[in-house]
Amino acid sequence: MSADTPTQTSGTATPLPLQQGVLPRATALDIVRVIVLVAALASLVLWGLAAWTLPWNIVAAIGAPVITLLLWALFLSPRPVLVVHPFVRAAVELLLYAAVTVAWWTMGQAWIGLGFAVVAVATGLMAGRRALS
Repeated sequence: MSADTPTQTSGTATPLPLQQGVLPRATALDIVRVIVLVAALASLVLWGLAAWTLPWNIVAAIGAPVITLLLWALFLSPRPVLVVHPFVRAAVELLLYAAVTVAWWTMGQAWIGLGFAVVAVATGLMAGRRALS
């Protein structure tokens, strides 16, 4: 019998250990956060292509989403590279959302930017409250 096999002692079974590398199931909030991230990346690509002239539009359309993904992987992913205080994590998340909102505003679409900001900040607040509890 291996050490990972549950044994029957005094009428109670010991729980199986979690498998290595298996994350808990995604919740609806996790799915909405992914949608917000994809919308942010698409918005930054659109901003890069629309707000700049050649050749800078190609640089901005590639660079802005890459920087966003880098910041997300470092601080905001489910398994971040840098584990920081939750308030630093929230500040980085707000910085990214503000950048996307400003990008929409510079393209002359203030209402879309405001709508994105409301949805993104509400989602971030709910995720932050879940992380703190």
